[in-house]
Amino acid sequence: MATTDSTHDVDVLIVGGGIAGLSLASELAGKCRVALVEAEQSLAYHTSSRSAQQLIPSYGPAPVQELTRRTLATLRDAVDDAGRRLAWPSRFMLVGTAADVAAEAHAGMGRLAPDEARGLAPVLREGAFEAAALDTDSVRTDALALVADHEAKARAGGVAIHVGSPVHTAQRVGAGWLVGAGAEGFHAANVVNAAGAWADDLAILFGVERLGLQPFRRTAALVSLAEPLDPDMPMIAAADDSWYFRPDEAGALVSPSETEPSRAEDAIPRPGDVERTVELIRRVADLPVTGIVRAWTGLRTSPADGLPLLGFDPEAPGFFWLAGQGGYGFQTSAAMAEDAAGQLLAGSEALRTGARPVSETERALDPHRLSVRR
Repeated sequence: MATTDSTHDVDVLIVGGGIAGLSLASELAGKCRVALVEAEQSLAYHTSSRSAQQLIPSYGPAPVQELTRRTLATLRDAVDDAGRRLAWPSRFMLVGTAADVAAEAHAGMGRLAPDEARGLAPVLREGAFEAAALDTDSVRTDALALVADHEAKARAGGVAIHVGSPVHTAQRVGAGWLVGAGAEGFHAANVVNAAGAWADDLAILFGVERLGLQPFRRTAALVSLAEPLDPDMPMIAAADDSWYFRPDEAGALVSPSETEPSRAEDAIPRPGDVERTVELIRRVADLPVTGIVRAWTGLRTSPADGLPLLGFDPEAPGFFWLAGQGGYGFQTSAAMAEDAAGQLLAGSEALRTGARPVSETERALDPHRLSVRR
């Protein structure tokens, strides 16, 4: 492969500048030689800048819930360099038919009668739903502030961050990888695939087996309201997963909560998506929408079993998966970064021999489970 005039020697090359890659860069900073490359001209350009910013401990399968609890423990008292809180309490409520709420609500959520739910959210229409459930442990986060905090910690710890640097060549050389990204060249002992919707495409470029990661569309919009919502009102979601909304400084954030397969792309909303969502919400809540401030679509990427990927590839030495977080990226980010850093610093041999213990959650996320050669 062609190389640049200078090649950077690193212990870990992270590919992807979203919340997954930046969390890991922050965690590894000062512990080894790290570089991060991002194809776009800015960090967190895709899904990480299009988050609903609600972290829900009861959301997702058991391994995700365990990662969420650990991540929230690091965020509850976290502040950035300016002293601003990175997360704060924000309740989450499901509403719908009794059957849908029973099927969707997790054990940590308290059940509410419709009148109790309307007491917490007076915009809900009387008689428009049968049951509700409330999560009092959920948290709101400032996604961009959290991303910036990870970037600042990574840079302060010596991580070299390169934007506008898509990976274009990769070759296995000795005990590491020779990688071309933008105008830079890297010799890396380990490469971390934190490429989000493009994670399978990156694996192919490295000659690594793709693991069936599928991007899914999720649209959201900020809408203006004739009357503001109570900022302390819970985020409210339909138990049949057809919409959600929550208070926002602009008025409200609304989403059709769709999970529609997509190719890896810079996704955009389709005409009518937001308007149809508002009409669905109005069947249940008095939401006096006066206009659309801004709309966007992100891609939530996951494998067929819905669990993230974290660990060394079973066949390609030094190729590490940190991908497939689906809609759990921010709420699992700190814990996944801690586990990923532990594995990378220990090395694959220590994991294989048991010198570095592996938790049950790490075992559940092991990429080996998806390999056709397992």
